[in-house]
Amino acid sequence: MKKTVKALLASTLVFSLCMSSMLTAQNRIDNQGRRQGHWIKTDKDGSRIFEGDFVDGKETGVFNYYYPDGTLKIRNTYTQPGRYCKHEAYDQKGRLLATGFYDQKNRDGEWRYYSHNGNLVKIANYRMGIKDGAHIIFNSNGDTAEIANWKDNHRHGRWWKRIGEKGWICGQYVNGLMQGRLVQYNGNGQLVDDDNYLDGVKDGRCRHYENGRCTVDETWQQGTLADRKILLNCPTERWQSIFGIAYYTPKGASGKGTTVYLNDGTKLTCTDMADIINERVGHEHFVLIDRKSQLMANIGSIVDIVKDEDGRPILDLMPKPPFTVFPDEECLKMIRSLKRIDQLDEE
Repeated sequence: MKKTVKALLASTLVFSLCMSSMLTAQNRIDNQGRRQGHWIKTDKDGSRIFEGDFVDGKETGVFNYYYPDGTLKIRNTYTQPGRYCKHEAYDQKGRLLATGFYDQKNRDGEWRYYSHNGNLVKIANYRMGIKDGAHIIFNSNGDTAEIANWKDNHRHGRWWKRIGEKGWICGQYVNGLMQGRLVQYNGNGQLVDDDNYLDGVKDGRCRHYENGRCTVDETWQQGTLADRKILLNCPTERWQSIFGIAYYTPKGASGKGTTVYLNDGTKLTCTDMADIINERVGHEHFVLIDRKSQLMANIGSIVDIVKDEDGRPILDLMPKPPFTVFPDEECLKMIRSLKRIDQLDEE
């Protein structure tokens, strides 16, 4: 029995010495501090982190990196030691996620990215780590979802993007800024927006369409809205600048149609629904001042908050409407906030 134990201890010692010798032979460092030969790096639990060969401190041949469970995570195949390699990345089930090339740790050339089900989701081009060339994104059906061209890490050139199943938007970038015409079409192939840009901001004429008909016609000056004209049916068609509208409200209890009050006191009876007019006038210049009647007012038409004979807060509007507006607490808070902003702007 004692001989058996001694033999077991001896064999264990020999095995440990052999393993130590093998590891020493593997993970060698020369007298200049450079890694040489075959290396296997492990974590504190003994799981492999990477395995590969070094020549004078530079990776060469096939270099593998692993997940903690031992499955392959990354394979780098070097064609130029320590510098140029083909890169492949995998998930823990062995499915390819990305492939491309590295040059001095920088992405270089064409890269392809895949979903977990193996579908190609993106093609991207790089030049020494920066985006340069075409970048194409694919949807789950394999159809092209977006095409963008890049130069020196900036969008540069034609840009196209799918919207929904069949809609799309298309424009042109120059050094990262939108330039020229930007158009958008809906799923029926109808033009929705036709805008113009200069150095990344709207400039010139911009139009919005509904069912193929222009309903909003804007003029922009270097990112600042100069005018927005909207189409109103009163009942005949009429183009009206939003800056000439004081307030508007749904017509009658049924809300079928809208009553629009202009700054000059003109009252228009329109067949357009109030929510359609809301979309056309935009949200920068009009606010809800009476929730009960759904009365919308141009911010410039709100003079102040005053009180009636009974001490109730009412709105002082210009021009004077043929009705009294009793704002609720939420509207009062909003209007007071607007007044504070006006005071700050004046200061």
